[in-house]
Amino acid sequence: MGIRIFGPKKNRAKLPGFGLTLGLSMLYMTILIFIPLSALILYSAKLPIKEFWALISDERVVTAFKISFSSTFYAAVFNFFFGLILAWVLTRYNFFGKRVLDALIDLPFAIPTAVAGISLATLFSKNGILGVFLHKFGIEIAYSKAGIVIALIFIGLPFVVRTVQPVIQELDKELEEAASSLGANFYQIFFRVLFPAIFPALLTGFALAFARGLGEYGSIIFISSNMPYETEIVPLLIVKKLLQFDYRGASAIGVTMLVCAFVLLLLINLLQSFARRRKIN
Repeated sequence: MGIRIFGPKKNRAKLPGFGLTLGLSMLYMTILIFIPLSALILYSAKLPIKEFWALISDERVVTAFKISFSSTFYAAVFNFFFGLILAWVLTRYNFFGKRVLDALIDLPFAIPTAVAGISLATLFSKNGILGVFLHKFGIEIAYSKAGIVIALIFIGLPFVVRTVQPVIQELDKELEEAASSLGANFYQIFFRVLFPAIFPALLTGFALAFARGLGEYGSIIFISSNMPYETEIVPLLIVKKLLQFDYRGASAIGVTMLVCAFVLLLLINLLQSFARRRKIN
């Protein structure tokens, strides 16, 4: 007579409470994300295709999209490089005022975006501390496209720094020592040993900063002149449409913005996944 040993069921959840936590998570996502987005998409779906295309192909709308995406891209690229440098310095070096600088990184998270916009506009205006100096060289930051980029850099920098910092801290220093013992210099060690490990996190920070910048409103409207065809961003144009009770135009622009942002973030995530797989292989 054989002895039958009962093993754990294959369908048994590995973690207790998985079903409850998953249900609560889906409920949270449904109420705060899926329902509002679905309402926006369903409302805009009522528009005839010709009317929808006429609304989003308007010259003013197209210009606003160009300004928003280009400014956000420039700011995210700047934070991609400068955020990496700042995260590296904060992680690898000890210096006077390090804790203060590290705390200042989170300042954009703590203050209202309107306060940030007013502060930047005051700082870079013609009568501001930096504006007076830059005006002598014919450089205008406030109330221009450059001001939009500056505001987006300010609010997007923490996303890159805080995403890359933990990865740099966890890097195995033995790999650096091994590469150094084989005769590699600092640049070879960084670009061939360290950077491949940092790159996926850096892409994540870039994506977060880019996504945050696309929807930014408060800090930009104070440092930008908000002129149509010049410095008018998409979120501001949507607000103007709503104030004019043009709900059709606002919904059409909002859905287009949503689709464009989703496609770009999807491409970034695919690139990030490719970088991780290449690192593993």
